Amino acid sequence: MVDHFVIAGARVFDGRESLGIVDVEVADGRIVRVGGSRHEGAELIDGTGATLLPGLIDAHTHTDADSLRQALAFGITTELDMLSIPERMIPLRAQVAESADLADVRSPSFGLTPAGGHPHQLRKGEDDPPWPTAASRSEVPAFVEGRIGEGADYLKVLVEDGHLFGSRLPRLAPELVAATVREGHARGKTVLAHAMTVAAAEQVVDAGVDGLTHLFFDRPCPAELVEKIAAAGIFVIPTLTVIASITGQPTELAEDPRVRPKLTPAWLDNLSGAIATSPPENFGNALATLAALREAGVDILAGTDAAHLGAPGMAHGASLHDELRLLVSAGFTPLEALRSATSVPAQRFSLDDRGRIEPGRRADLVLVDGDPTRTIGDTLSIRQVWRGGEAQRRFFAV
Repeated sequence: MVDHFVIAGARVFDGRESLGIVDVEVADGRIVRVGGSRHEGAELIDGTGATLLPGLIDAHTHTDADSLRQALAFGITTELDMLSIPERMIPLRAQVAESADLADVRSPSFGLTPAGGHPHQLRKGEDDPPWPTAASRSEVPAFVEGRIGEGADYLKVLVEDGHLFGSRLPRLAPELVAATVREGHARGKTVLAHAMTVAAAEQVVDAGVDGLTHLFFDRPCPAELVEKIAAAGIFVIPTLTVIASITGQPTELAEDPRVRPKLTPAWLDNLSGAIATSPPENFGNALATLAALREAGVDILAGTDAAHLGAPGMAHGASLHDELRLLVSAGFTPLEALRSATSVPAQRFSLDDRGRIEPGRRADLVLVDGDPTRTIGDTLSIRQVWRGGEAQRRFFAV
C-alpha cells in the first residue's frame, strides 16, 4: 500500500464542479492537497488523459459482502443499503471496517411494513428471521428504538399495495407512517419512504418524510405534488434502473466490454433480465416526473435498487453507471448526474468525509479515461479506484 501519492495530469471533478487539470495529493488515506505546489516526497501517479472523480455513492441498494466487493470494482465506494437483516448487516459492517476491498455501507436495518407487506413477496427463500413491525401507533416507538439499537443510520417505511409488481399486498396505514416520522425525527434520524405510486407518494410527503427512495410512476404526476416535495426540501432517489426493469425497458449494459470482465456469468444474466410487471408507457411517466422535480430544484440522488441474484435488470456497481446514463437521457447535464452520485448524497446523508475532492476528506477516488463531465458514459472507463487511499488491485494494474 502506498501511503503518500500525487495524482497528476488528470482533470478533476471535485463533486460539484470541474477544476480543470490539477494535482491531488493523498497521504494516510486522506486528501491533503488539491492544486498548488507538488510535494517532492510523494509517489507520482500519471493521470494524463483521465478524469479524477470522488468515489461514487449508490444511494439505493440491498447488499452483502460480495456485492460490496463488486461495487468497488466499478468505482462505487459507498452503498446506501435501503433495507437489511441486522443479523447479516451488523457483521458485514464490522467486516467493511476491517477491509479495504469492500465498498463502505450504511443501512436502516428493517423497514416498517405490515405483516406480509412488501417486500416479503420478493424474499421467499431468503431465509429471513421474523421481521418486527408495528400494527398501531403505540407500537411505533418500540419499532424505532429497536432499529436504532441495531445500528440504523436512518429509518425507512414501505407503502406499497403491490399492483406494480402484479400482486396485492397489505399497505402500511398513514397514521403509522406519520408516527414513524415523528419518532424518528425526535431521535435525530432521517426517515425515508418507499412509495412508487402517486397516491403513496402523496401520503408519505404529507407525513413529513425526508426522502423518497423511488420515483412514483403509475400515472402522470400532479404539479401540486411536485410543489409539495420541493417546498418541503424532500430529496428523491429515482432508481430509473429498477423502473426500467419493472416496465420492461431493454438494457445493453451486460454487453459492454468494460462491464463483462467484472461480472460473473450469473450476474451478467441477471443484468440482462427484466421484471416486466408494469406497462412500458409507465417509464414515460417516470421520466416526466423526474423532469418536473429537476425543474423545481428538488435534490436528486443516484441509486439503483441493485439487490441479490434473482432481482433482474440490475447488478451492483455496473448499474449505477447506467443510472447516470439514464439521468442524462432524462435531461440532466453530465455534471448534474455526477453530483447526484457524489456530493449530493454525501450532503443529504451527512457523510461529511466523502463525496468531494477537497483537503480533509477520505481518499475515496475513481480515475476514469476520458471526460465524464462531457460524456457521461466515460464513468465506466475505469483506470483505478482508491478506497481510503488504498488502490484496488482487483481488475486494475497498479
